[in-house]
Amino acid sequence: MFDKLESVVKRFQILESDLSNPELIARQKEYLQLAKEHAEIAPIVEAYQRLKRLHQDIGDNLKLLDEEQDNDMRELIREDIVQLRNQLERSEVELKLMLVPKDPNDDKNVILEIRAGTGGEEAALFAAVLFRMYVRYAERLHWKVELLDSHPTDIGGFKEVTAAINGKGAY
Repeated sequence: MFDKLESVVKRFQILESDLSNPELIARQKEYLQLAKEHAEIAPIVEAYQRLKRLHQDIGDNLKLLDEEQDNDMRELIREDIVQLRNQLERSEVELKLMLVPKDPNDDKNVILEIRAGTGGEEAALFAAVLFRMYVRYAERLHWKVELLDSHPTDIGGFKEVTAAINGKGAY
């Protein structure tokens, strides 16, 4: 895993130097492609650097623990080591999730269709509640929701509702 991360860091450094090249800005298509790749791997590089810092901090605290004579200080150092190890575990899980290959459909948008189906007015009310839930979720993630078609009922439900959801990760 660490070999792969080191290659990602090297690629990130190459991208940073390429993006700072003024000649590249003239080639907009290539510049945008490199900028997108840079933005995609930046969180991975930051998480990896945080992981390396945590390993370093744990090592430093273990050395301090061996050298320290005062029991109160030793206890504080032990508590700090426990906290750092917990952070390390969380960071490792987070980093592994970042390294999972992305689905090519992740950047696509969504057409959401909800139909009441069998159940009459109760099903139409449920369809309305379900639609509001999806809209609120999309708004919380700063996705754009555009109502394409709807067939409302008299009591506030939907026989059918269709919406487009646009944003990164909407699919």
